[in-house]
Amino acid sequence: MELLQALGVGFSVALQPVNLLYCFAGVFIGTLIGVLPGIGPVGAMSLLFPVTFQATPEAAIIMLAGIYYGAMYGGSTTSILVNIPGEAASVVTCLDGYQMARQGRAGPALGISAMGSFIGGTASVIGLMALAPPLSKFALKFGPAEYFSLMVLGLTILIYLAHGSMLKALLMAAFGIVLGLVGLDAITAQPKLTFDRMELVDGVGLVPIVMGLFGIAEVLANVERQLRREVFDTRIRGLLPTAKDWLESRWAVVRGSLVGFFLGILPGGGAVISSFLSYALEKRVSKHPERFGHGAIAGVAGPEAANNAAAGGAFIPLMTLGIPPNVVMAMLLGAFMVHGVQPGPLMMAQNPGLFWGVITSMYIGNIMLLILNLPLIGIWVQVLKIPYKILFPLILFFCLVGVYSVSNTVFDIYLMIAFGAVGYLMRKFGYEPAPLVLAFVLGPLMENNLRKSLILSQGDFATFVTRPLSAACLAIALFLLLSPLLPALRKRREVVAMEEVA
Repeated sequence: MELLQALGVGFSVALQPVNLLYCFAGVFIGTLIGVLPGIGPVGAMSLLFPVTFQATPEAAIIMLAGIYYGAMYGGSTTSILVNIPGEAASVVTCLDGYQMARQGRAGPALGISAMGSFIGGTASVIGLMALAPPLSKFALKFGPAEYFSLMVLGLTILIYLAHGSMLKALLMAAFGIVLGLVGLDAITAQPKLTFDRMELVDGVGLVPIVMGLFGIAEVLANVERQLRREVFDTRIRGLLPTAKDWLESRWAVVRGSLVGFFLGILPGGGAVISSFLSYALEKRVSKHPERFGHGAIAGVAGPEAANNAAAGGAFIPLMTLGIPPNVVMAMLLGAFMVHGVQPGPLMMAQNPGLFWGVITSMYIGNIMLLILNLPLIGIWVQVLKIPYKILFPLILFFCLVGVYSVSNTVFDIYLMIAFGAVGYLMRKFGYEPAPLVLAFVLGPLMENNLRKSLILSQGDFATFVTRPLSAACLAIALFLLLSPLLPALRKRREVVAMEEVA
């Protein structure tokens, strides 16, 4: 009964005209961002972050969340028609989706990807609705020591799942923590690492870092690669999958939804790993694995359901524990804080309208996306034909305007350009930006909880190992950090990395 009342509160918020408008804007922009290769949801969210300052917290979070799961939908269009993933999570959709287009079955491929995405997204919202309340109550048992250890574990999992060298990922995380410590000390109010620069007293902004590492760096990398986006010349007809198509892909959608949802909860899991794991699982259980890579519809349905389910699952640790499991959730955490809301175990009690309004808006957003993606395929195809030489100056312009509008300082523009150059060099030398950004967001929270724990224990570090939950998190984190020394685990990690690259 309590759940029905909570959903009533959520729908009363989500169905307000202004929130419906922001939800539509979010999913529409998200789909567009997914269709255009080389931008991504993080860059789009950072660009539109300043737009949300004048909005209510509910409208702002609803729109930014819509951009995220909307991009999961749009990314499949480019994968199927152009063989270039619009979003990283849609890489695996290229394998069979493009082959289906070449066989004259672009319509069913686009149709099953939209339907699979809708089912996966809806399943994740149901899972979020079911798991969030009990997890919030459980999280109330956490003290500063448990929060510190949980954040250490989250960062460690992200480093462990990094595509490349664990050492490089560890270095990026350390760099992110150092950046997060810049500014006034939260307890003593003394400046740290500001080098007597007044611009750094409030710390380094999240938006300049994210827009530089993901927006500017992506543009520089794409200009260098000279992306060719030739849409495969085929008539798109028969968007609704046939009964045979549904028969072949029904269990793929179910399995993909489950895999995506539970992996989305894990730090560093996210939509990319979920889609690859779903594809590998479908190939493993299929009676005809030889069809995969040659136009198997299950190879489109499973990963598309998985990446959308993962997008919903990622909201669970953010909204119940206040810990972002990926870079996109780190952006949303920043949006929550800008609007004076602290996500975590008390959010459901203190801001029930916002908590349940965001969840129910995801139901509505998924329906909007289904309506947008099927009839408007022709429009997305035309968008794909816009030359990148026209797009990239516009992206750079919006980056400059967006980052300046956050704090109205030219210093932030210099920071964004600097991090754009750093991000470009990181790509060149195989360093991933995700550990840096997440460590930047979690670093100050880790420091505060570390110091609170030591204050409460009167300087006794044993508090981290005498409390069961804290000790368990630290033990798992230590095991993962030492795992490269164990041959069997190192070999397994290399196999996973090769499967993701393949």
